[in-house]
Amino acid sequence: MMLPGLPMVMIEPVVRGALLEDLGRAGDLTTDSIVPPDAVAKTVLAARQPGVVAGLDFAICAWRLIDPAIRVDVALPDGSRLRPGDVIATIEGPARGILTGERVALNFLCHLSGVASGTRGIADAIEGTKAQVCCTRKTMPGLRFAQKYAVRVGGGSNHRFGLDDAVLIKDNHVAIAGGVRPAVERARRGVGHLVKIELEVDTLQQLADAMTLGVDAVLLDNMGPDTLREAVSMVAGRAITEASGRIRPDTAPAIAASGVDLLSVGWLTHSATVLDVGLDWVG
Repeated sequence: MMLPGLPMVMIEPVVRGALLEDLGRAGDLTTDSIVPPDAVAKTVLAARQPGVVAGLDFAICAWRLIDPAIRVDVALPDGSRLRPGDVIATIEGPARGILTGERVALNFLCHLSGVASGTRGIADAIEGTKAQVCCTRKTMPGLRFAQKYAVRVGGGSNHRFGLDDAVLIKDNHVAIAGGVRPAVERARRGVGHLVKIELEVDTLQQLADAMTLGVDAVLLDNMGPDTLREAVSMVAGRAITEASGRIRPDTAPAIAASGVDLLSVGWLTHSATVLDVGLDWVG
């Protein structure tokens, strides 16, 4: 199923800011000195390694902000699986604009494709279980909406978008409140009836306490598969179960097999490895 893209009103400001950062005070000195104003070019975005493409609208926006005469024909839209050598899109038009916008376009495309590819790797590893992979708030400042979009493109789901859309009570909240019960009770008094409350627990005893408080979800932090399996049994469907800590494609299957609902993975966004995509000259 193809996901809807992000509205351009969200994309354009961050792309414009990146272009202004790159152009600085004098524009593209190299391209403007070397390339004639009337030169035209045909180039392709080509995959250098396997993965999942995400962020094409960001790349397209970069080129069109530089020169609206640049034409982009997409062959493999966001969400497509890539093999080395695959042509993702063809870019034609004024050569100056294509070269000037190249780095910003590729920065967004390679990074977001890396996020989507990492997500897809976890999603593939846990296929056949009920678990879903989800992201965290460990995102690059100013790019959270884009990175979370890329997670969805890669087959994952989104955790909180910010501090204002759900309650997540962690160990420091519990310490300051003086215990799990007062922390949960204060949170419940402080938010509306539509806001869900999640509690982080490190031990099965903490989980047992949490189950007496009617929380909506429990974050099972750094528990091994056997402990997770016991935790899922204790919860018995009364709350959403979310596992976190040391989750990678090789560890994800055993964690998902414990029966948890979600695998929360921070590195998908804070340490994503870019997907190698190049801009190749074809004429």
